[in-house]
Amino acid sequence: MKRKQRRMMVLGLCLLGVGTATGLALTAFEENILFFYGPTDIATQGVPEDTRFRLGGLVAEDSVRRLSDGISTEFLVTDTVHDVRVVYTGILPDLFREGQGVVTHGRLDAAGLFVADEVLARHDEEYMPPEVAEALERAGHGPLTAPAAAGRDAVGYASYGVETVTN
Repeated sequence: MKRKQRRMMVLGLCLLGVGTATGLALTAFEENILFFYGPTDIATQGVPEDTRFRLGGLVAEDSVRRLSDGISTEFLVTDTVHDVRVVYTGILPDLFREGQGVVTHGRLDAAGLFVADEVLARHDEEYMPPEVAEALERAGHGPLTAPAAAGRDAVGYASYGVETVTN
C-alpha cells in the first residue's frame, strides 16, 4: 500500500469514527429530552401517545385520592382552563398538596390518562416553576407577579386572588 493510499484510509476511518460518535450522541440527546406541556397545550395541540414529557400546573382542589392498592394516587393537574387526570404509583413529595404547583414526568396513555413516573412539588410558598407560570399565563391568567425581595412585602399571584405576606 502506498503512503498516499494509507493516509486516505486513515482519514476515512477517522471521519467514520467521528460520524458514528456524533450519531450516537444525537440519539442519546433525543431520548433524554423532555418537553413541557400544560393541560391547555395537551387539549389544544395534543401529544403523541407513549411520548415521555413533563406536565405542569396546579393540583386541582378536591381531586387527590388514594387508589385501592394503597400506594397509587390519582389527581388532576389544571391550569384552571383544562384538566389532565394523573395517576402516580409511589410516595409523593412531602410538599405535594391541593392548590400547589406541580411538575410531573411521564406518558399519556390512549385513554388520556397521564401515567407519571416522577412527581415534583414546589419547594416553598413563593416559588413557581417558570414553565408552570408560562403555561398559566398562556391559559389566560395574565402575568404572575414576581416574589418580593426580603422584607415585609405582600406577594401575590394576582390571577388567583391569593396573597402571601413574607417577613
